Amino acid sequence: MQVALDIFREAYDGSQMELHAEYPALSDLRAHAQKRIPKFVWEYLDSATGEERTKARNRKKLDELLFEPSILHGEVKPDVSVAMLGQTYDIPVGIAPVGMSGLIWPGAEAQLAKAASASNIPYTLSTVATQTPEDLSPYIEGKGWFQLYPPRDEGIRKDLLARAKSAGFATLVLTVDVPTASRRERQSRSGLTTPPKLTPRLLAQVAMRPAWALATAKSGMPRMKLIDDYAGQVTGMSSTAHAGYLLRTSPDWEYVQWLRDHWEGTFVVKGVLRSEDAKCLEELGVDALWLSNHAGRQFDAAPAPIEVLPRIRADTELPLIVDSGFETGLDVLRALSLGADFVMMGRGFHYALAALGAQGPAHLVDILKQDLIANMGQLGLADLKDLPAKLRRFENPT
Repeated sequence: MQVALDIFREAYDGSQMELHAEYPALSDLRAHAQKRIPKFVWEYLDSATGEERTKARNRKKLDELLFEPSILHGEVKPDVSVAMLGQTYDIPVGIAPVGMSGLIWPGAEAQLAKAASASNIPYTLSTVATQTPEDLSPYIEGKGWFQLYPPRDEGIRKDLLARAKSAGFATLVLTVDVPTASRRERQSRSGLTTPPKLTPRLLAQVAMRPAWALATAKSGMPRMKLIDDYAGQVTGMSSTAHAGYLLRTSPDWEYVQWLRDHWEGTFVVKGVLRSEDAKCLEELGVDALWLSNHAGRQFDAAPAPIEVLPRIRADTELPLIVDSGFETGLDVLRALSLGADFVMMGRGFHYALAALGAQGPAHLVDILKQDLIANMGQLGLADLKDLPAKLRRFENPT
């Protein structure tokens, strides 16, 4: 026990030890975040669509994947770094795009981009963010990814690509699983509209969260700055149909080919859940596939990405990124053991930011890193690439 404590003290300074003592897991950050942001903001961040069965399924299917721990394997020193798409990252986890991040915490996009660069992980900026690619250019340091909701107008499309490239974003992520606005009933019940309109009901919620209220008062109510450059301010829309829907379309295969032809850089398609789609996208020349059910926010009868991952892995050689429901380093190992190359987390990093401000995302990275190391030690593994070959997995255990 004393040896373990000594190692822990060497790894952390006093402030880090205090954070780990009070917030040792993402669940602690989530609980604290709920206490710091207004209810309508919480519902925006935490909710899914329908009865939220897809959101629950994401967690359930991860929990069904079990490992056999190793014994008598001697001392191991796990390496949790990973190489993907021409970059080497400190851990196999990045920050997924979340629209209107600045609603969750003012200046969220810049704070997340800074944290990602400092932690050597990728950060993905949404088209419907509250800051523009140019705003984040000083912080991304080559680790920025730009997520594109597909504009219908070719001129706008070309301009968005040019702006992202000029700002230093080298990876383009096309989201293909949002052909229409979802219903997200919890979000609607909260009274939230996009852009947010502070009704007496919402103002009462704001008054109960002084830290969020003060920070938002300093920065102003968030708006979709990039979209506003093309569509202007739009009011009176539902909580899930925002100004971006005036610009974007539901893409087809020709649209993907157009982007591949016009984007000079790494090209990823997000929202893949079928092997036949994976094969076609590989033929079109995309560089990686992002398996996702949009964290249950779009369709309440979708499989969990972790369920379809083995089948898609068997059908393509492309790098596979996966998201939806991931909470721990152990969850990340589950995905990598089934053939994923990388995991993205959206809600988790926003829970961390809402809970602790600027220091939250870095703390979450450290939580994930230490959890990866601890569980690899239990499994007797020193290298992530050995996961598929060395682990015995159980699905749907009885």
